[in-house]
Amino acid sequence: MRTQKCHGRVTAAVVGCTALVLAVTGTAQAAHRTAPDRQVLPANDGWAAAGTGTTGGAAADAAHVHTVTDWAGFKAALADGGSAPKIIKVKGTIDADGPGCASFEVPGYDFDTYLKTYDPAVWGRDKNLDGEPDASPEGLRRASQADQDAYIKANVPANTTIVGIGKDAGFKGASLQIKGVDNVIVRNLSLESPLDCFPQWDPTDTADGNWNSEYDSAVVYGSTHVWMDHNTFTDGDHPDSTLPYYYGRIFEQHDGELDIVKGADYVTASWNVFEDHDKTILIGNSDSASTAAVDRGHLKVTFHHNLFSNLVERAPRVRFGQVDSYNNHFVAGDGYSYSYGIGMESQLVAEHNAFTLPDGAKAGSILKKWKEAPLTADDNYVNGELTDLIAVHNAQVPTEVLRSGAGWTPTLRTKVDAAKAVPGIVDHCAGAGTLR
Repeated sequence: MRTQKCHGRVTAAVVGCTALVLAVTGTAQAAHRTAPDRQVLPANDGWAAAGTGTTGGAAADAAHVHTVTDWAGFKAALADGGSAPKIIKVKGTIDADGPGCASFEVPGYDFDTYLKTYDPAVWGRDKNLDGEPDASPEGLRRASQADQDAYIKANVPANTTIVGIGKDAGFKGASLQIKGVDNVIVRNLSLESPLDCFPQWDPTDTADGNWNSEYDSAVVYGSTHVWMDHNTFTDGDHPDSTLPYYYGRIFEQHDGELDIVKGADYVTASWNVFEDHDKTILIGNSDSASTAAVDRGHLKVTFHHNLFSNLVERAPRVRFGQVDSYNNHFVAGDGYSYSYGIGMESQLVAEHNAFTLPDGAKAGSILKKWKEAPLTADDNYVNGELTDLIAVHNAQVPTEVLRSGAGWTPTLRTKVDAAKAVPGIVDHCAGAGTLR
């Protein structure tokens, strides 16, 4: 065995792994001075450091420091004191869907009846279910879903730090709603994706129809100055491979792991693990004119030193925002579709990243063009080789030509590591349980 240092902390590493060379910067220096629950985002650490910076609940008095071990206690701590600075320390794994799906079913709801009523052989494929009355199977599904919605969502107020204690802190089945507030820190938590008990069938979604679900593990909705750090986002015990099929389509019970939408701004996501998921991160949720009026000029987000492992797509998919993505490691698995989605008026800068692709996966699929939007993609390595992501995409997907030049240069960065060193650094130091 040999030792390696993550943010000034010594950890064991197996001989033969990539050597880790990580200078103590920003977060590391803060860790020496301050306990994790009182740490603030270091200066220049991504977009969340802009303007007033991000301090979360660091100024909380003793009366607004809570340690929670269950879902009811967590919600009560969030509500205590309104937007007064608060620190919520999470101990152990909190199950947010403990009652189970049956507890959310309203009287009269029956899934077998739902399946019989909306079977494409009976209902057809030309009309969705939005107009169905409240007493219909779809109306009863909506009501049941509303009950689950009220239970598993937790509204995070302004000036709040939520931090896990130790290696095993986190939530199962919770949806953290960071909505319309400023100055929030979420760190050192394992977040197992919520499982939607009541997905809606939409026969008009593609030629074959689709099951559509609600609930992200965390959503930043119209909020500013948010720091997501050293968390693990995962489908956990319920990967898509365990989900059943109805009408020949997967009964999709997952939505996103982290969505940043509706004019949200100044977000930094650092040292997180995003793993085992399909549609992972969405920045800007629509191309519509009404959405553009809210999102244009906002959605400034930084991703650095994150591990994206065994994902299908959206790491992230970007609309409108100035997104800086550097020093991340992308490890593709079975079913891989793409990493960066280039969407409406996006201005993505993707630099100094490492990509590990399996045999058969092409480097040209790392980028996916949805709309015409130039990007900057320099100094990226694919399977250890320096690769021009735009050039290889254009060569392999000539029907979706991308242009170079995002039109801006990121300045809010701390230390930038060599792209070749990123797998060794990120794989050992990202995710929940590595923060001290």
